Amino acid sequence: MAVTDQKGFTLLELLVALSVAALIVLAVTTTLFSLNRANETASQEMEQQRALRTTLDLLRREISAILYQTGDKELRFMVEDRDFFGKPASVLSFCTVAPPLDGDVSDQLRVQYKPEEDGSRIKLTRASRDFFQSDTSPVRFFPQIDGLEGFLVECNDGSSWLKSWDTALTNRLPKQIRITLLISENNKSAPYQIIASPRINSQ
Repeated sequence: MAVTDQKGFTLLELLVALSVAALIVLAVTTTLFSLNRANETASQEMEQQRALRTTLDLLRREISAILYQTGDKELRFMVEDRDFFGKPASVLSFCTVAPPLDGDVSDQLRVQYKPEEDGSRIKLTRASRDFFQSDTSPVRFFPQIDGLEGFLVECNDGSSWLKSWDTALTNRLPKQIRITLLISENNKSAPYQIIASPRINSQ
């Protein structure tokens, strides 16, 4: 009677094959996780860039439309120089012309940009109220942008840049206003800024 050859895998060969398969699955899984993290990071960076552009554009438009008249205490422009543990955190308050929202009675607004501590970072909030509504009327608060390293407002008096300004003392607006948003890029603070000038005020 002829003996049939029976071929198969030894236990050692099976263990080697399983080990190789496990390494391949681990490599593929690690690559997928890395790609997913990279995609999330890129999305967050794109969202932050969009928020930066939106915030700076809004500030430029509102500063260009600042309302001011000498001696009118209601039309007050003020920059307060503050910081959070060495990080610039200016407070900016002014009156401006802007498209009215639901509930507003005019296109004139009192606006304030105020930084708030958010862990080790800074969150910038915009508050607004219709100019002709009472001080007891609701204030609209809009979180503008978070994850900032700093928010710096500087005013040019014609010869130098100053970190504080109050028209109740100066009786005039600054010639130019420079806004700097600081964000963290590659473990360094990167500045994004605009320089805007009031255009429709009456001094």
